[in-house]
Amino acid sequence: MAPEINLPGPMSLIDNTKGQLVVNPEALKILSAITQPVVVVAIVGLYRTGKSYLMNKLAGKKNGFSLGSTVKSHTKGIWMWCVPHPKKPEHTLVLLDTEGLGDIEKGDNENDSWIFALAILLSSTFVYNSMGTINQQAMDQLYYVTELTHRIRSKSSPDENENEVEDSADFVSFFPDFVWTLRDFSLDLEADGQPLTPDEYLTYSLKLKKGTSQKDETFNLPRLCIRKFFPKKKCFVFDRPVHRRKLAQLEKLQDEELDPEFVQQVADFCSYIFSNSKTKTLSGGIQVNGPRLESLVLTYVNAISSGDLPCMENAVLALAQIENSAAVQKAIAHYDQQMGQKVQLPAETLQELLDLHRVSEREATEVFMKNSFKDVDHLFQKKLAAQLDKKRDDFCKQNQEASSDRCSALLQVIFSPLEEEVKAGIYSKPGGYRLFIQKLQDLEKKYYEEPRKGIQAEEILQTYLKSKESVTDAILQTDQILTEKEKEIEVERVKAESAQASAKMLQEMQRKNEQMMEQKERSYQEHLKQLTEKMENDRVQLLKEQERTLALKLQEQERLLQEGFQKESRIMKNEIQDLQTKMRRRKACTIS
Repeated sequence: MAPEINLPGPMSLIDNTKGQLVVNPEALKILSAITQPVVVVAIVGLYRTGKSYLMNKLAGKKNGFSLGSTVKSHTKGIWMWCVPHPKKPEHTLVLLDTEGLGDIEKGDNENDSWIFALAILLSSTFVYNSMGTINQQAMDQLYYVTELTHRIRSKSSPDENENEVEDSADFVSFFPDFVWTLRDFSLDLEADGQPLTPDEYLTYSLKLKKGTSQKDETFNLPRLCIRKFFPKKKCFVFDRPVHRRKLAQLEKLQDEELDPEFVQQVADFCSYIFSNSKTKTLSGGIQVNGPRLESLVLTYVNAISSGDLPCMENAVLALAQIENSAAVQKAIAHYDQQMGQKVQLPAETLQELLDLHRVSEREATEVFMKNSFKDVDHLFQKKLAAQLDKKRDDFCKQNQEASSDRCSALLQVIFSPLEEEVKAGIYSKPGGYRLFIQKLQDLEKKYYEEPRKGIQAEEILQTYLKSKESVTDAILQTDQILTEKEKEIEVERVKAESAQASAKMLQEMQRKNEQMMEQKERSYQEHLKQLTEKMENDRVQLLKEQERTLALKLQEQERLLQEGFQKESRIMKNEIQDLQTKMRRRKACTIS
């Protein structure tokens, strides 16, 4: 079970200092320790609209994020609060409270636009908080959404003829769910005399106006962006909690002192967020945990600081570099652990060692596949394969050395008494040669009976016997019982046995080479098999994501047609056709 991270209060994640966005390293340390998947809820809105109050409620606290009570924005940059998720076990809820938009002291809206864009990129649920109704003033204040095509890119290298609008067609595939919270809402929810739910009111408010004038386009643009970019939309309305004079003490008041309708509306909002906000997920179904969120924060803020546009594809690739490198290390660590537990050197045969390697290699590759993603050109898998090959070769070398050491030690123990007898002249007498050969054969048999000698057993023995050929020949030649003919026959026999032993060792060497080649082929096929399975799973996952995006675009196109907006519908139709073409190619794709 992953440990829970429960911050006692909020801390700055991204500081806004003199117009520069700077990441707080202490906050990154907190994120790096969160191994659980994260649900990220960000809130954005004009300053002094009560954003922080809602975030404190989501944290289950009366205070934490600073509410403030003046006309100045209290929150600067983006603040973070990590708490255990109240309804999703083994998940962490990350709350992001952002600097109030439109602060009179800032002078320009450049930083506001970046804060808005970062909140979208980092969150899985994006809450836009405003006062009163959804009228044109509210839409005008939400003009930041119309700048997203100038602030965010989905692909690092868009097609040569692709413009910002075409690139933004992919926004719906990775943008968060959109929740509009309307504070101090005092009107009856109805349209044309018919009562509306808050969600119906939002849909009604996002209707486009027919016409081609600049005024009509200005009216339609933020509405069209919200409709196109955000996959899921939700609306909550809140009555005024207390009399205006008591708003400054809102965080100190008990629920009994607040308007009952407001209390229930806040409870409904929190319940919805807890139950419906999804785990932050990247393209390919990659769930985001603390370290991954840390990487996203760094990548996006660094891009903004360097004058570039934050790009979803670049962020995912940067994250993949970090995680794939770590996946290689995890795989190697698993291999080392398994081989360390299973291997006893020297192994009796090369095949025994290779079988253990093959099992450990397969498991290590599985560990890598499970922990890696977006391995462009399979560079990290190739790096893993190269390291595993080296590990195998190192084990083979160690096994050979261990076998040589074991066999040499055995020969010393077994044959040293015979060597002492030779030095003492015991076999330098008539009939001594046959006694010597009999003793030699007995000792060879004893040597062969010793277990766990390993793959060098024969070679070390034959090398030893060859080194004693001069001694053997001297005993043979000094044995006066043997005739010259018998001595010649014996010399030929010894030569034949030596040649037979050499041929046997050559065959054994060839067999070892064949086993190594077979192992390399099996290793290649295993890597290919697991890679093919992963690529197919990734292809299926991407198709699912594209099918979801296609369904959302088809729904929006249908709504545009029903509302009579032919031009916007044609643009959406072109996006749909492009996506369908990509999907057909992917469905037809076969892995070679």
